[in-house]
Amino acid sequence: MKIPFLKQVLVIAGAVIITSCSSTAPKIISTPIADIDSIPLKITDLSETELKGWGGADLLADTIPGMSVNRAYQEIIKNNKGKKVIVAVLDSGVDIHHEDLRSVIWVNRDEIPNNGKDDDKNGYVDDIHGWNFLGDAVEENMEYTRIMKRLQPKYEGKPASSISTADRAEYIYYQEAKAEYEKEYNETLQNKNQYEAIKKQLLAAHAAVSSQLGKEDYTNEELRALETTDQQLAQYKAMLLQIQDNVNENIPEALEELDEAIEYYAGRIDTHFNLDLDGRAPVGDDPYDITDTDYGNNKVAGPDPKKEDVKHGTHVAGIIAANRENNLGIKGVANNVEIMVVRAVPDGDEYDKDIALGIRYAVDNGAKIINTSFGKYFSPNPEWVEEAIKYAAENDVLIVNAAGNEGINLDQKRIYPNDQTPENPQEFSNNVLSVGALNFDYGSRLVAGFSNYGKLNVDVFAPGTKIWSTTPNNEYEYMQGTSMAAPAVSGIAALIRSFYPKLSAPQVKQIIMDSGISTKTSVLVGEEGKNTQKFDELSVSGKMVNLYNALILASQTK
Repeated sequence: MKIPFLKQVLVIAGAVIITSCSSTAPKIISTPIADIDSIPLKITDLSETELKGWGGADLLADTIPGMSVNRAYQEIIKNNKGKKVIVAVLDSGVDIHHEDLRSVIWVNRDEIPNNGKDDDKNGYVDDIHGWNFLGDAVEENMEYTRIMKRLQPKYEGKPASSISTADRAEYIYYQEAKAEYEKEYNETLQNKNQYEAIKKQLLAAHAAVSSQLGKEDYTNEELRALETTDQQLAQYKAMLLQIQDNVNENIPEALEELDEAIEYYAGRIDTHFNLDLDGRAPVGDDPYDITDTDYGNNKVAGPDPKKEDVKHGTHVAGIIAANRENNLGIKGVANNVEIMVVRAVPDGDEYDKDIALGIRYAVDNGAKIINTSFGKYFSPNPEWVEEAIKYAAENDVLIVNAAGNEGINLDQKRIYPNDQTPENPQEFSNNVLSVGALNFDYGSRLVAGFSNYGKLNVDVFAPGTKIWSTTPNNEYEYMQGTSMAAPAVSGIAALIRSFYPKLSAPQVKQIIMDSGISTKTSVLVGEEGKNTQKFDELSVSGKMVNLYNALILASQTK
């Protein structure tokens, strides 16, 4: 149910004229967006154009909770160009030849392409656009599956009373991983079976009605007009009407979505939970030896010529920096950015070693921002990643991290990577910005139902529901998740570092948190949609990221 909307944005009296701390920055004569506690509720559905660009919308002008990107370019950035900033996308890989990305892909100019030599002596041969720490690997287990497989020979069938004191912690860890494996496997199998049963019923109903109407792509009106005395056909009609009314799509499209869901769950069973899968075999290293670093290759778009396995990373890269001036596809948040590709996230859970080495690679090769749109709840070697995060901090690199998509409170459950734990909320490093996801429906459903949250462990929120961006082979698609919210913030961080290069990574983090906009309204959190909390209690800042305000505050920061 829609709730009354937040107050109209109050305009702060008097224009503020701000001098820049960088000769490349625009002179700002603007006032920040302030209170929003009674903006009129948007009662109409978003148009296709609005939906495709809602992340850049302005709350005051559009009543859509975007990041005021368009307004910032029109009123502040204009034609100004800052310093080039390298953003590393630590992800599944990127289609570097995409029409909207190829002009913004980082090039290692100290390396001679394809000569088989490590010309710049950085330890990576021919790393022209980044590095692929996965080699030819694509499919992989979940981390709890790998933990269970490794420890099963040692602990399976043994009672707790027989475990030595030295092995007690490892035994408990094994039991936790096993419990998670069994829960997730059973839920996945149940979902697959349910979707298959629904598909079977839907196919029968669709075939019967199509035969009566003489067409497969029938409208809701045509279905309602179908008259029958046959009880079975009447049941079929009722089932199809329910789908059309609730899902708002035709039946062939519903069948396609069912097929996609069945394929997804079947794929998880074949890979994520497959105890016989050795997903690491194509790589050839020991993933539990951090000193074994001679592995991977320079194929940052992955081994698949169809590039299907790099969809996630390509989508993330487009949100950050898709070319804003080529009149193609979309406009990324940031201009004057180069995307460094670090492929380290397979179809399954990432290895701690790859993430740690990937962060260090990005830092050593000039990235000032690292986007980490991934996460997991089990980590056998978190210390490797923690040390890499600290290394990034020492080198003034900001890490923008997705908060996760389980709709849970991270103050109660730890996610990896992060810069703190539920047990110890004190950050061990001040260069990690954790991002939750917003919905475009401004009101009680402002926070995406899937988004994790946490007053101590999530820093800000940004657009993450139905985000239109680049996908492989010059395509564009909607995707959603905190994986999409994080790169939106990476783009904002890149713009701040571009125009105000003297600002440190912790300063940029604080600016993004402090300059956001907030509301006292109550919102629903969690997938069930039954838990209501105040929006400003769901993160450290209690705010939605806003580029317009961030640039104003950055210009004031010394």
